[in-house]
Amino acid sequence: MNDAVFDVLSLDWRQHLIMAPILLPLLVGAALAPLTQGWHRLKFWLSYASVLGMLATSLFLIRMTDGGHWQDGMGVYLAANWSAPFGIALLADRLSSIMLLLCAVLALAALHFTRLRWGRIGVHFHTLFQFLLMGINGAFLTHDLFNLFVFFEVMLAASYGLVLHGYNAERIRASMQYIAINLAAALLFLIGTALIYATTGTLNMADLSARVAVLTGEELSLFKVGAAVLALAFLTKGAMWPLGFWLPTTYAAASPPVAVMLVLMTKVGAYIVLRLWLLMFSDYSGAAAGFGQDALLYGGMLTIVFGAAGMLSTDTAGRMAGYAAIVSSGTLLAVIGYGQPSLVTAGLYYLIGSTVGVAAFLLLIELIDRIRTPRSAMLALTMEAYAVEDAPAEPVGRGVPAAMAFLSLAFAACALMIAGLPPLSGFVAKFGMFHALLNPGDGNGIPASGWTLMALIVLSGLIAVISMMRFGVRTFWANAGAEPPKLHRSEVAPVLFLLGLSVVMTVHANALFGYLARASDDIHRPGTYVQRVLGAPTVPGPVSNPEAP
Repeated sequence: MNDAVFDVLSLDWRQHLIMAPILLPLLVGAALAPLTQGWHRLKFWLSYASVLGMLATSLFLIRMTDGGHWQDGMGVYLAANWSAPFGIALLADRLSSIMLLLCAVLALAALHFTRLRWGRIGVHFHTLFQFLLMGINGAFLTHDLFNLFVFFEVMLAASYGLVLHGYNAERIRASMQYIAINLAAALLFLIGTALIYATTGTLNMADLSARVAVLTGEELSLFKVGAAVLALAFLTKGAMWPLGFWLPTTYAAASPPVAVMLVLMTKVGAYIVLRLWLLMFSDYSGAAAGFGQDALLYGGMLTIVFGAAGMLSTDTAGRMAGYAAIVSSGTLLAVIGYGQPSLVTAGLYYLIGSTVGVAAFLLLIELIDRIRTPRSAMLALTMEAYAVEDAPAEPVGRGVPAAMAFLSLAFAACALMIAGLPPLSGFVAKFGMFHALLNPGDGNGIPASGWTLMALIVLSGLIAVISMMRFGVRTFWANAGAEPPKLHRSEVAPVLFLLGLSVVMTVHANALFGYLARASDDIHRPGTYVQRVLGAPTVPGPVSNPEAP
């Protein structure tokens, strides 16, 4: 290799790290696959090291995108050194980097929770977990629709096995519904992608953004049909009403660490809709500008109503968490459809805070379920003969003191985060959204849809307070004679970690809002993406030396 090529590779070595969040879980998952049932500790630590590596890489990418190291805060990686749009392009910007960090944080909490119990059942739990992370990270980084489909399927295929993890009759029923719904969504994904390719001749997202503006007549109509079909696939994963009926049952049935990752998978759908719609249907898209925004806005509002009604109607903690996730997903979709950049900034903060809050609650549910009264213990013994569950016994060892006090305080913190009450991040997120809605900045005043969205956010928070308070009173106050459960540090630590993260988000809200404002500004400038992706140079090949013999 000559000196010129070596210099190019030396200068651009940081761009190769864009591949790390995909390659690292892929390689670790493949290495874990041959290991049998007896290698629990080795599998856990290899998987844990992989997640720590992803955490470090995501922090590095945030520094690169937000520190002025890459032009326009965007790093482009051309797979196989093929220039876009002919090759597959991966792109790291501020938004994808913060989503990678969120994925790594949730994976770290979920994996730590599995150390003593859930990671020891199922030979291939850690393998599937790594492949799930590969699919999620790939969906955040890819800038190509076909590649997005590949990562989407990897993510879903791994989740099918994980939803069945620690199987019982309830999980089997929920997983069959989950698999059927997502297979239908995958078919819609293929149909939508085929229609888009038929009209534009490309699947590169930046190239799509450039070509949509010149579509007219029948080609534009067919493109809109393809985009609508594609959106149905993502909105099914994003749980928009009426497509999200599967979610509460799946969340309630899945094991806690798997349910934590399902919360993030729901946000993947909203993330892809945000990314694609601002690229393909921006103000610079000609006749296609603004397509589908009203459907997202009003569909998101209906989703908030559906989720809030579900929270009020259920008394099961797992289903309550599922409906809370539906409310947060509906809020995000309504924010995307509203089409105001400052509101998107607050919506991104809400995405992070709500995901962390629901994830902490899902881990806490299993610990709360260990609270036993004489009656519940007798019922458990009676039902034991009829339940089939592949789950290990509770770990033995030294328990956490003051278990009931910890559970009640942690539950109160989760309730504050989910309901959006002060002083935690949920309140900051809703305050930010209200501030953006009340200050549109265009001088046209607040439309009726803005007032309606604010009313629904307030109403859903009130219903969340009522639902969570009802569950808390029944569990901690009206449960006379309850026996404190045995908790262990490896299970308590992830809950405290996620709750502490919410506190950090609250204390450093100004810095985080500044970062997310820059991320929102980036995605509202599709022309910059077109220039950076389509203009990314390939690495030159070796030059022959004429003086060589």
